[in-house]
Amino acid sequence: MRHIEYARLHNFRDVGGYPTEDGLQVRWRRLYRSDSLHWLADDDLERFRSLGVRTVIDLRHPEEIERKGRVPHGPRYHNLSIEHRFWNVAEEYDPEAGIARFFADRYHEVAQDGWAEIREALEVIADADNAPVVVHCAAGKDRTGVLTALVLRLLGVSEEDVIADYALTGRATPRAIAYWRRDHPGKPLPWPGFGQAPADAMRFFLTELGSVRDYCLEILKVEEALINTLRQNLLKNPDTQTISG
Repeated sequence: MRHIEYARLHNFRDVGGYPTEDGLQVRWRRLYRSDSLHWLADDDLERFRSLGVRTVIDLRHPEEIERKGRVPHGPRYHNLSIEHRFWNVAEEYDPEAGIARFFADRYHEVAQDGWAEIREALEVIADADNAPVVVHCAAGKDRTGVLTALVLRLLGVSEEDVIADYALTGRATPRAIAYWRRDHPGKPLPWPGFGQAPADAMRFFLTELGSVRDYCLEILKVEEALINTLRQNLLKNPDTQTISG
């Protein structure tokens, strides 16, 4: 089951099950993506703990964590803030270019600025002793979307499946908007793209980034051995439990 329902979280899901271009499959229950885990409490916390999560990668800014809180103690915890520039929607959003273009440009900034944190996140995910791993930011959409897309493409998941996985956040948009309106009664949404996850945003980003493997090797300075370890940890033959070799 890809989507895992919680009372307070609205965007928690397993990224397993996707086929790869070389005939393998991403393993279930190894890597999850989510909105902020500081919301976990009561029955939600028990459901989360039942997954056996060993490691959490929190992509938020330290200021967000100080203000909102973090996952309850238990899993290993890494705060890797991959976003180095705060968004300035008023100045950077061009309605004529569209919401997807705005998001894609921000994702390119993350890929450019956050290379050290992205590399460390890949190292954490590649280590089988850390699994299962949950990656999250605030909404589980932008920063989480970039990192998840890079991981899936390194594993050999098709670009179209990666784009579709990103766009699944659209199922969580109504709840995200409802939460915001609850906390800001009577106020309009901050901007038209709030909570949105248009497929073209990820399509633009991946197309313009080019080869994810080359990006990881040349920009992140990741070694081939790490990519191979990532594949060993997260892939399996469809009819068996792990990949050989």
